[in-house]
Amino acid sequence: MAERKESSLKRLFSRGKKKGRKHQGATRETEDREFEFEFSEEIKRAVGPPPKTREITFERQHETGEKGLEAAELTYATQESYDVGEGDVISQTHATPRFVPAKKSVWSDEKAARDEGVVLIDEIDDLSGLVLPRSATFVVDELKIKARTQVFDLKSRGGIPSQKESALIGEAFRTVTEAATAIEEETPKAGILKKLSPLSIIRHRVAEYDQRIHGPLVDLTFRRRPGVEEIETYPVNEPYAYIRITYDHATHEYTYEILEPILTAAEDELFREIKERIFERLDVNTQNLPEEQARTTLKEVTDDVIADFGLSLTPVQREKILYNMYKEFLGNGMIDPIMHDRYIEDISCDGVNVNLFVYHTRYESMRTNLRYKSSTELDSYVTKLAQRSGKYISIAEPMLDSTMHDGSRIQMTLGTEVTAHGSTYTIRKFKSEPITPTDLIEWSTFSPLSIAFLWLAVESGKSCIFAGGTASGKTTSLNAISLFIPPLAKIVTLEDTRELKLPHPNWIPSVTRTSFDTAGKGEIDMYELLRAALRQRPEYLIVGEVRGREALTLFQAMSTGHVTYSTIHADSVASIVHRLENPPLDVPRNMLSALNLVSVQVQARIGGQRIRRNKQIVEILDLDPRTNELITNEVFRWHPVTDEITYTGKSFVLEEIMEARGWSEERMREELKMRQEVLEWMRVKKIREYRDVSNTLIQYYRDPSKVMEAVRADLYPMECPE
Repeated sequence: MAERKESSLKRLFSRGKKKGRKHQGATRETEDREFEFEFSEEIKRAVGPPPKTREITFERQHETGEKGLEAAELTYATQESYDVGEGDVISQTHATPRFVPAKKSVWSDEKAARDEGVVLIDEIDDLSGLVLPRSATFVVDELKIKARTQVFDLKSRGGIPSQKESALIGEAFRTVTEAATAIEEETPKAGILKKLSPLSIIRHRVAEYDQRIHGPLVDLTFRRRPGVEEIETYPVNEPYAYIRITYDHATHEYTYEILEPILTAAEDELFREIKERIFERLDVNTQNLPEEQARTTLKEVTDDVIADFGLSLTPVQREKILYNMYKEFLGNGMIDPIMHDRYIEDISCDGVNVNLFVYHTRYESMRTNLRYKSSTELDSYVTKLAQRSGKYISIAEPMLDSTMHDGSRIQMTLGTEVTAHGSTYTIRKFKSEPITPTDLIEWSTFSPLSIAFLWLAVESGKSCIFAGGTASGKTTSLNAISLFIPPLAKIVTLEDTRELKLPHPNWIPSVTRTSFDTAGKGEIDMYELLRAALRQRPEYLIVGEVRGREALTLFQAMSTGHVTYSTIHADSVASIVHRLENPPLDVPRNMLSALNLVSVQVQARIGGQRIRRNKQIVEILDLDPRTNELITNEVFRWHPVTDEITYTGKSFVLEEIMEARGWSEERMREELKMRQEVLEWMRVKKIREYRDVSNTLIQYYRDPSKVMEAVRADLYPMECPE
């Protein structure tokens, strides 16, 4: 009988062993504590009479070396011993994780009934091989698990709360303004939401902000300083953000100041608390939503968090917090107002505790009143920019070129590995709407005749390279001239970062991809994209910039009849040839004759103002067999003294077009005049949006006579009889 009881109990307590638990066979000394209980009828029938005793042993093991003990580090081992009547003992010993004992508590039958079926995750492995009767009562060390839970105490101390603290509880806390007065006088300062009781929730409906009723959010009053003059103030994101330009007569410098709603200490604390809870609550990727829907979603979540704590905010307070939420989750954080400024071309962050700089179209380079005060804040923002652009930056790969969601180009560095002052970023802003030929004429970058010439050349399939220095407008001109491509032509663009934007329906935009690891696995560079593009039967190939081995493939494509457009860093035809012929481009000189046109652009200064001009348009005619020099012809030239772009009087490209189309010189002059009139008409009518410009050009392709009738009626109205 004793053997049958022993085998039955072994089967009953064998689950932990089957799961691969490690059991210790040695029997340890236990505390003399006995527990009397009754088995159920099912267990009685299975194993016979109940065991006489049950012992549970807690062994505290200290792992502090050969000698010495540390009370903070404890290791439990439980040993279960059952006397089955004949002196036989069945033992089960297993270790549990380390923990810090907090206090003793007694688990009784009443407690077990109240928490029936509730088991901590950390205890699952320990209890999986243990079956206890319901009537058991034993003593254990309670585990105090530190979780990130909000504790709503007043000052984390005992005693009766003060009158100030009582005003922050329940219904007595009505407005943030009331709380701010109390909070700012408190020492130490605690968070607003941490002072609130979650048990007394009051939901308040706040009226929508109306500037006419509730007043402005931003104080635009200029507080005079010695030697500082206010030049102008203009809105960039009304009514939330404004820009003030000031001039310091002592340093002779302009300053770019951002004016936004100012949060009080209490409002700022509230904003930070709400932001933490939104990070936990918002499970929707707002980047995948339309802007209006994303703003609505964020607004609803913010209002819910505020309502959960029974806060009563004024419309102005609520709107200020919502604006900062929009900046944090949907906008560009600290630099969001700058990104809304249409006069800003570049944004430069040079490191920690260094003021940001911007390049303004009117005032050029200026210092701003913004700076990152800690490396953690700056590193976090740089990482955020990389993630938003769909790429990754790390200490292992601390440099990154990417494109922002609005099309702006950004270069980033992380940490102090490559930049001594900490993380940096430089943003080259691009308009959401691409520049059009109308804009180039309006800004006098090109003359109407030179644009008409390029229009006819692009339509006729002549290849061109746009050259110039940094920030000379090469890519801008390339994007604008691309609108002259016939509407149904197949276009393939190749870029490192997305900058080109075309309205053509038959367009394949290709972008390079970085590798997945340091070995270069998975990398797709410009050369690979170009090889793939040549298999897609393109009529027009557009390469963002040639700077490597793809240049040879590009000129091979030109030689085989593919119309190509690209940009290159060079300031003259001679420097273009020099760059193309030498590493890493390595293009043979005899292949350069496949290129038809070169447009050289320059950034200059006239009358104290920075301007961009088309310096010259040069035709590449052929290669001199005797001297091996390129034969060129300058078609248009810019004269800096008069700021005029003139036609030199001779174009071999126009002669080739005349011959191909069977036109006479008179027909060619008429065609150039008509296209100039269309361009001038769009400038006068302020048709500058790229889709509108594209529609006008498409209409001209299909029915030029009808378009010219409307154009000339507006440009040359008949004089009314007196």
